Amino acid sequence: MHMSDALLSPVVGATLWAGTLGTIAYCSKKIKENLDEKMIPLMGVTGAFIFAAQMVNFTIPGTGSSGHLGGGMILAIILGPYAAFIVMASVLTIQALFFADGGLLALGCNIWNLGIYPCFIAYPLIYKPIVQKGMTPKRILIASLISVFVGLQLGAFSVVLQTLLSGRSELPFITFVALMQPIHFAIGVVEGFITAGVINYMRAARPELLESIVDSRPLSPEIKTKKIVLVLLVIVIITGGIVSWFASTNPDGLEWAIERVYGKPELPEQETGITALLKAVQERTAFLPGYTFKKKEVPKEQKIPGGDENAWPNVEAGTTISGILGSIMMIGLILLVGFGIKAIKKKGT
Repeated sequence: MHMSDALLSPVVGATLWAGTLGTIAYCSKKIKENLDEKMIPLMGVTGAFIFAAQMVNFTIPGTGSSGHLGGGMILAIILGPYAAFIVMASVLTIQALFFADGGLLALGCNIWNLGIYPCFIAYPLIYKPIVQKGMTPKRILIASLISVFVGLQLGAFSVVLQTLLSGRSELPFITFVALMQPIHFAIGVVEGFITAGVINYMRAARPELLESIVDSRPLSPEIKTKKIVLVLLVIVIITGGIVSWFASTNPDGLEWAIERVYGKPELPEQETGITALLKAVQERTAFLPGYTFKKKEVPKEQKIPGGDENAWPNVEAGTTISGILGSIMMIGLILLVGFGIKAIKKKGT
């Protein structure tokens, strides 16, 4: 559900940028007030896990579409809403800047759509009330399914609303929303089960960590996170380095919906103004666009007959390097942010 710049007007893009930056500032303040040093490595490796997991699109049977993990609920459940939002913003920023996944003008919208709803609506209003009555595997599954569904539905509807406010008449509101909501319901079912699986592992490994987060209590000195960090790190390497080869070649839910309405998976991009300027910036910063090495355009007459550009699995060194390097960048950025906030806190006391 990563929006491209072509879907937005500069006014809508800038407005959501402002809202996102304001939320990041607020979350940074809240984290500074309650920062536990043990959470910083966990933030980094959990963010790396979401980065790697988002590279792996899964096919939605019978639709010709695919989806990928949003990850906002996993982050909110493990880290709490404020740290989760900072981590999600970091994931999407690295994706946009260095891998050209989502536009720079649309970055504020993407952070809002994938971060605000799971962290500040679905988690506190749905997930927490259900599991506070008893953190059993069944309650975690029910809470995960419902909260992921709500978060994704709100995010998908926001995409439609943002294109409407941007004046993209190529995507009529009623038709677009009638396609976006059902396909993201199907994606939400898969993500809900994945979320429940991850959280039930966390419950088995460190139930006291989840209980502290859901009750908004500081972590006790007895809570250890080293084992979880190491396990997630191994999963990150396997997911980003190998599992990413098996990502579905079908268009994701947003591209699929656009193609059903417009006839193509993408709208034409503006060739002038701030949109074109940001596109030029992204072309310079994105050294692994599309999570692979930059490729020269091959003339049609020079293409190998029978060649399949959408081969599956896509065993490619560029994909492996993207998954591992992006995860390392993610961990590095969160460590920098986390220990930077800690240093500011210490200086102010």
